[in-house]
Amino acid sequence: AASLLDDAPTQIPTAGGLYIPQNYDRQFKGWVSVRTALGASLNVPAVRTLVMVSPEAFARQLRAVGLPLRETGDYYGYSLALGSAELPLLALANAYRTLANGGRFSEVAIRPPPSPAKGPPAAPARAALDRRAAFIVGDILSDPNARARTFGTDSVLATRFWTAVKTGTSKDMRDNWALGWSQRYTVGVWVGNASGAPMWDVSGTTGAAPVWAAVMGYLHTTQPSRAPKPPAGVVQAPVQFAGTAGPAPLEAARSDWFLQGT
Repeated sequence: AASLLDDAPTQIPTAGGLYIPQNYDRQFKGWVSVRTALGASLNVPAVRTLVMVSPEAFARQLRAVGLPLRETGDYYGYSLALGSAELPLLALANAYRTLANGGRFSEVAIRPPPSPAKGPPAAPARAALDRRAAFIVGDILSDPNARARTFGTDSVLATRFWTAVKTGTSKDMRDNWALGWSQRYTVGVWVGNASGAPMWDVSGTTGAAPVWAAVMGYLHTTQPSRAPKPPAGVVQAPVQFAGTAGPAPLEAARSDWFLQGT
């Protein structure tokens, strides 16, 4: 989470020409930590990360958490880091539920409410993500300071109880998303036109996020939500960042989580 990525203009050669990723605000932040890059929804650092791991390896990981990709990772290319594959809301919400469950994936069972009769037995869960990595991702997505560069410290995403949440807006404003979880619930929201037509001036923050926050608030009217306990194999250590041009540090000193041995 404390590793640094360069949020700067980049041109990536591909078979179809140069791929030039942009951030939502068309601006660049320079060197940022992974915590800031993910929390603040910065696109360019996400693409740089995908370059390091390869689209095909990333596609395998997405399939492991149940996302029904229709094509190979190389077909989508580096835009896969920014959600270029079309996915149903239920599958995406269940992938976030996998993060919430410490990296353990299980199929969802749909039951009409209320359902007094017992439904089919739950499918057994299987490990799809490293439990330690899932914890660190959840810690980042629950950190209001990590998202402050883009959303401020008092955005609609800042619930009064513990939640981890991520927003997203697709190309041409066709879809916007808010997905996240609390101690007990995972909630996914999609906002868009059923025809697929683009919206105007509606992003994940202004469209889906208020709906997500309202649903979460309702679910936790009386029920608390506490942060998960760190699993074995993660350690917390103090971090300090030097400046690249002058004495000012890149980010404020803090404690951050690491996989043991890194």
